[in-house]
Amino acid sequence: MKVLVVGGGGREHALVHKLSQSPKVEKIYCAPGNAGISYLAECVDIKVGDIEKFKEFVIKNNIDLTVVGPEMPLVQGIVDEFERKGLKIFGPNKKAASIEGSKYFAKQFLSKYNIPTGRFKAFDKYQEALKFLKETWYPVVIKADGLAQGKGVFIVKDFIEAKEVLDLVMKKRIFGTSGDIIVVEEMLFGKEASVFAFVDGKNILPMVTAMDYKKIYEKDEGPNTGGMGSIAPNPCIDKETLDEIIENILKPVVKALQKEGIVYKGVLYTGLMLTKEGPKVVEFNARFGDPETQVVLPLLKTDLVEIIEATLEGKVDKVQIEWEDKKAVCAVIASSGYPGEYKTGFEIKGLENIKEAFVYHAGTTLKEGKIVTSGGRVLGITATGNSYEEAREKVYREIQKINFEGMYYRKDIGIVSQV
Repeated sequence: MKVLVVGGGGREHALVHKLSQSPKVEKIYCAPGNAGISYLAECVDIKVGDIEKFKEFVIKNNIDLTVVGPEMPLVQGIVDEFERKGLKIFGPNKKAASIEGSKYFAKQFLSKYNIPTGRFKAFDKYQEALKFLKETWYPVVIKADGLAQGKGVFIVKDFIEAKEVLDLVMKKRIFGTSGDIIVVEEMLFGKEASVFAFVDGKNILPMVTAMDYKKIYEKDEGPNTGGMGSIAPNPCIDKETLDEIIENILKPVVKALQKEGIVYKGVLYTGLMLTKEGPKVVEFNARFGDPETQVVLPLLKTDLVEIIEATLEGKVDKVQIEWEDKKAVCAVIASSGYPGEYKTGFEIKGLENIKEAFVYHAGTTLKEGKIVTSGGRVLGITATGNSYEEAREKVYREIQKINFEGMYYRKDIGIVSQV
């Protein structure tokens, strides 16, 4: 079969890499792709948000399956458009993707069905939000309602910080219409966890758990990023905790979606906080996470295409999913200045010397035959091992072989004793 992967980051490179291992796949296209993906797939110059061009390309090239990586086209309704034309596509439809596309919708949904989460208030008027923030408890979390590339979440410790964030989001409108509504949530304390599941509308098929390192600096300090590394499985989640998450959160979420008349087919990512009262939902994503996909998929033994087909057919309960009994560690190499302003166009050297890890490209492009930087997060170096320490040692040994101007990475990814 011919497969198209939508997107061009590290997550999409991981998807292309895993799909390329399927005996069912003869040809992979990726749009827009990146330098690393181009070694496994034919990259096509279509912008992620151009749904019409995607439809035209799929029809013209007789694509059998489209797999959507990023959230934006899902929230815009790419699945609905494809399904109207009878085209096979993997991902939730527009209504289902609202669970990620609107923080307000997600919190209302959780509250309505008594699914464990933090308390919240939502505001669409600046003065009302300001009044609440003057009187509330601290610390709190302020979130822009819509998509903000992972940068719309702020932890604030007092009213002064809260007002600064409010001004940025609702007055200066740094996230545009995504900041029309803000959600103020109580701060949850505990260990963070990421749980992914394939959802076929009725049934769930959980994946191996993962943990994301969101902060830019070691010891989880500094501003949030799209993710500076990840490990799988999550060392904080034992079988008992995972069973609790499945029974008290994942299954009730899918049942509640059905009650709302929403058919959810695709990957459901649940970001959790493991609190003293038990696991609570922090956020949902309507797709694979990044960089968690770069540690989850390398551990998957079952053919990804078979799982995708079972998901679309409503038969994930018939799939016997198998995982490697190993640990995976991914450290992200970023451009200096990220998540703020950064420069691009620097040649990346040493990639040909990597032997013990897989290099997932995120922000790279080919220029005059050379691989150069083109984004904030540039590469994800992933290795597996019998222990976190073994995988971690491979990752950092290989990173030493890579060089580009201004490269930056955290040096504490995968140190489980610090978790």
